[in-house]
Amino acid sequence: MCPEYSVSDLSISSNIDLHSHTHCSDGALSPAALMARAVDNGVTTLAITDHDTVDAFDGLPAAPGSLQLVRGIEFSTTWGSVGIHVLGLDIDPGSPAILEGVSHQAAARERRAERIGANLAKLGVEGALEGAAHHAAGSNIGRPHFARHLVDAGITDSMETAFKKYLGDGKAGDVRESWASMSQVVDWIRAAGGIAVLAHPLAYKLTRTRLKRLLNDFIEAGGEGMEVVSGQQNEQQTRSLGQLCRDMGLLGSRGSDFHAPGQGWKELGAVAPMPERVSPVWERFRQPPA
Repeated sequence: MCPEYSVSDLSISSNIDLHSHTHCSDGALSPAALMARAVDNGVTTLAITDHDTVDAFDGLPAAPGSLQLVRGIEFSTTWGSVGIHVLGLDIDPGSPAILEGVSHQAAARERRAERIGANLAKLGVEGALEGAAHHAAGSNIGRPHFARHLVDAGITDSMETAFKKYLGDGKAGDVRESWASMSQVVDWIRAAGGIAVLAHPLAYKLTRTRLKRLLNDFIEAGGEGMEVVSGQQNEQQTRSLGQLCRDMGLLGSRGSDFHAPGQGWKELGAVAPMPERVSPVWERFRQPPA
């Protein structure tokens, strides 16, 4: 069972959270509100890493207080038949490479949303695409937007149930074919001056052997880091990922994967410390956190 971390349980002298989302993708808060919440929670360094978009950085106000903002993105891709996510940290969001990636992924997300809507219609769920578009409010449509529609329409009683019945792995909403390749995603990140980090490795439910294969392919493509701590996980998981990170010669990252208030297991700043002897990815940033 995962420990119930709270922000006050962690040292906030240098509370670094390198994975968060705004309403520019599938998060609930505006970029300004996200930064304000981070400050309230004692976060000292925050990365905004919206899915396949850098819209959060358009006209973004200065970070409040002493908060250091890291510009990032979370690209969707695949490895074999497995859908995976790659974070680009410390990127230039206006670089031609990132803009090319955002354009490619936006088109892929549009095709994907249409297919998800069609798949759900075959199950008798009408108007899902329109409902998801309403919740996306002009941003890229993702599965959480479909989940919110299913809840609003009374089809499921929670977003968790929506994913379990309609949108999770192997379900009607599990559409992956349109993403750019992993090597292409990593190339975009590196060309933008960023560091490619494999996000939440435990989420893919791979055996240790398959996870090592994924990481070998990721490294071969130019990937340099792995999230050792993602949201709330137990100490054994953190130690195991820390050891794997060291064995593979990767940089370690940590982040809450915050999306919305009320999800205590993904609260901003409520993330366990990095294990010892793991080289932190933030030490490679162009302006490392103080």
